Amino acid sequence: MRILLVSDIHANPLALDAIREEFDICLCIGDLVDYGVDPVPCIDWVRQHARYAVRGNHDHGVAQRVHVQGVGGFRYLTGVTRPISIERVTGPDRRYLADLPTTQMLTLNGKRFFLVHGTPRDPLDEFALPDAEFWKRRLQHIDADYVCVGHTHVQYIVQAGDATVINPGSVGLPRDGDPRAAYAIITDDGPELKRVEYPVADAIAAIGQAELPDQAKQLLADVMRTGRIGKNGNGEVGLNGPPSNGEVPPLNLQ
Repeated sequence: MRILLVSDIHANPLALDAIREEFDICLCIGDLVDYGVDPVPCIDWVRQHARYAVRGNHDHGVAQRVHVQGVGGFRYLTGVTRPISIERVTGPDRRYLADLPTTQMLTLNGKRFFLVHGTPRDPLDEFALPDAEFWKRRLQHIDADYVCVGHTHVQYIVQAGDATVINPGSVGLPRDGDPRAAYAIITDDGPELKRVEYPVADAIAAIGQAELPDQAKQLLADVMRTGRIGKNGNGEVGLNGPPSNGEVPPLNLQ
């Protein structure tokens, strides 16, 4: 059995469409919306292809129409893209997001899977680094072979006692310095973290056409191009990301 594991799609259908893996079952670990500006195709894809899915913090915010204010970094990007997500999703889309469970326990191919976007202690918001001791504490009451998580936008596999914790990374907006779409495949041989190129320039062009502040467009372009959020000269999260490698042209805000 081939299990496709995806997370943190963030309204980037171009990245999602680049995943051409054959699979028997797809698991989605949340955050279909926000940051990107095209949430509906991503929701449709998950509804059609994911046998099981859990709710992420951004899915919850859009479903409940929660507006966010932030002066910098990803909270700022959430604040400026959330209205676009709320405006573009349909009533059925919103209900689909709202109805997603925060956790799921299931058995596939004789293995027990626990799905959660954050952690069992805080399913929506706790940020979990790839630390085995941290995960052992969080999984004391979870009886699972595989624990599938998201939220950090960073790929990792950690062995925490008897459980293997898998974070497939972010499909639509990686933060680990590799801008390629991230996902994982689980087979009888175990989990494998994977990456795939997608047309980043086209995704940046879509951002450029959206009704967003210029600084948000530039910040999103930097993250999509580099896989990292930039810092300004004061060391604060800002608009000046690492230079382009030349493969993807900078966003033209004119």
